[in-house]
Amino acid sequence: MKVDTFKHVDFLWDEKKAASLSGDEVALFLYRSNVLGADLRITNYGGGNTSCKTVEKDPLTGEEVDVMWIKGSGGDIGTLSRDGIAGLYVDRMNDLKRIYRGLEHEDEMVALYYRCLFDLDSRAPSIDTALHGFLPFKHIDHLHPDGLIGIAAARDSERITKEIWGDKMGWIPWQRPGFDLGLQLEQCLNDNPGIRGIVLGGHGLFTWGDTSYECYINSLEVIETASQYIADREGKDRPVFGGQKIESLPSEERKQVASELAPILRGLASCEQRMIGHFTDNEKVLQFTNSNDLERLAPLGTSCPDHFLRTKIKPLVVEVDREKVMNNPAQAKEDFAPLFEQYRKDYQAYYEECKRPTSPAMRDPNPVVILCPGIGMFTFAKNKQTARVAAEFYINAINVMRGAEAITAYTALPRQEAFDIEYWLLEEAKLQRMPKEKPLSRKVAVITGAAGGIGKAIADKLAEEGANVVLTDISEDRLNEAIKDYSSDTAAYAVCDVTKSTSIADAFSQACLQFGGIDIIVHSAGLAISKSLTDTSEADWDLLQNVLVKGQFLLSKSGVEILRKQGLGGDIINIASKNGLVAGPNNVGYGAAKAAQQHITRLLAAELGPEKIRVNTVNPDGVIVGSKIWEGAWAEGRAKANGITVEELPAFYAKRNLMNEIIYPEDIANAVFALSAILDKSTGNMLNVDGGMANSFVR
Repeated sequence: MKVDTFKHVDFLWDEKKAASLSGDEVALFLYRSNVLGADLRITNYGGGNTSCKTVEKDPLTGEEVDVMWIKGSGGDIGTLSRDGIAGLYVDRMNDLKRIYRGLEHEDEMVALYYRCLFDLDSRAPSIDTALHGFLPFKHIDHLHPDGLIGIAAARDSERITKEIWGDKMGWIPWQRPGFDLGLQLEQCLNDNPGIRGIVLGGHGLFTWGDTSYECYINSLEVIETASQYIADREGKDRPVFGGQKIESLPSEERKQVASELAPILRGLASCEQRMIGHFTDNEKVLQFTNSNDLERLAPLGTSCPDHFLRTKIKPLVVEVDREKVMNNPAQAKEDFAPLFEQYRKDYQAYYEECKRPTSPAMRDPNPVVILCPGIGMFTFAKNKQTARVAAEFYINAINVMRGAEAITAYTALPRQEAFDIEYWLLEEAKLQRMPKEKPLSRKVAVITGAAGGIGKAIADKLAEEGANVVLTDISEDRLNEAIKDYSSDTAAYAVCDVTKSTSIADAFSQACLQFGGIDIIVHSAGLAISKSLTDTSEADWDLLQNVLVKGQFLLSKSGVEILRKQGLGGDIINIASKNGLVAGPNNVGYGAAKAAQQHITRLLAAELGPEKIRVNTVNPDGVIVGSKIWEGAWAEGRAKANGITVEELPAFYAKRNLMNEIIYPEDIANAVFALSAILDKSTGNMLNVDGGMANSFVR
């Protein structure tokens, strides 16, 4: 097959790049892994495994030995690098066969892989280590391609494999990955010499080659052949997924409904622990959710272990009443609640029926994948990346179901087999090795005025502490610069004019579409005008009131609607000023607006406290370095009022506080973090960050 004839996979091999790695087999294996992982139809994030074998000099004996290099536990082939692989003696791996005690003792073999390590800096060896180690080939790919799993998960998979490839491909029935499956692969090759790969029933594919490039091409050709076999049959005997049952809402309306729906679903899915959301209205998702076969196929769950480990055993299907979601969200939530409750009961029954004496305790029984016909798919997980990857995996599962149904019929794994994967003690051990979550993990913060100065420092701090952040500002150019400091799984931005309720609503809608909802609202947008009563114009007064006071009111009003949909409580933190507490010259407009901000905070704290929505104020003073407010006229006005130059302002303000400290934007960010992550039983409070100003002491 010529490389330019691939239609169902991407040929990404760069000859120049590969040539630059010539002579370094490990580097070429890593390069092959990365280009395979770049095509989500071949394998998804964290899925599959790759390896190569080289001859190395033993550091103790000086003799040449065979060493296998393989992706380590928990790695991702698309981003694999040298520090993510394990290096093991091949002969020691084969020695383990002599002490293997059978399927009931599979898990004990994983610990013994450590005794086979050649490279002592290795990543923890993967459960797939034996599967690669017992095959004699220099380069091996274990992948989960949609097209191939469509064949692996089809009824009569073995017969279809034979029909497509004749005696050039082996086939092994479903078996949980582990040492024994490695022996099964070895036996399959011995029984079928000359094959180019092996199909794992309900699971995936093994292919190989003498060089990294040959292995890559072999993998692509096998996947292409499988995908074309399915494509030739799709829609021929019956419409895909039984044909369309309902129509999708128009694109913009779909997203509008999704943004209103997301916090409702998030609240219901977070009854045990808060979740971060992801939404997609991918064409393949809509084809499935809108189909006649949705009701039959969705409860079957997924087949490939990598799929259901991230998506749970099955999705929840929610029929959405558009008018109710848009106009009566409380009633919509009440209507959805029994569906979530039934899902949890079903999951509890699944756990009780399948659990073993050694099984870990039942995990969160809430759905990860929520399918909404006509709208799309929501996924909820501990962070954005995990939620996004769950969506990607379920799209893979949809592709598998479509392929299998085009051939014969889709077959999912038996529930007990699925449970034994989901609650595998080795998987539990992997979960226990995960780093402790950060204080603001699972929370979403919306920050106004976040393109620079104090607002940007707040966004940086909250993101550093685990939050997803939505930066809002009136300047899109500055937002485009600010957002470059974050990954797309951490942050998003929205242009927002806080004086306009529609602009604020649009910003919150974007936050809900990106992350499922909101938890922390920080009003940091501001400006400062330092003028005497005589010089303060009506336009000056209105501008200060609109941005600082009206903006805070509108932001709180719109944000609380979302917090109430979720029912998870939340935080509103307003950045006011020492000037709201202290009377000073040339400050009537700014000081009055800041005082209003402070009192609105107290009023809302009293009103919203019973709903666990905490409202607090941070009062900065003299934040000169790095603050946008102190650029231009405000700095000049404050310098004039104090009889000094603009250049002298930082030192002047430091000298006038009790601690003689310069106050930085990062200090304000620390206060916001404390209020949102540590002081979780505080509301209606003011936290001064001014180095100590006796005349602004609250009490």
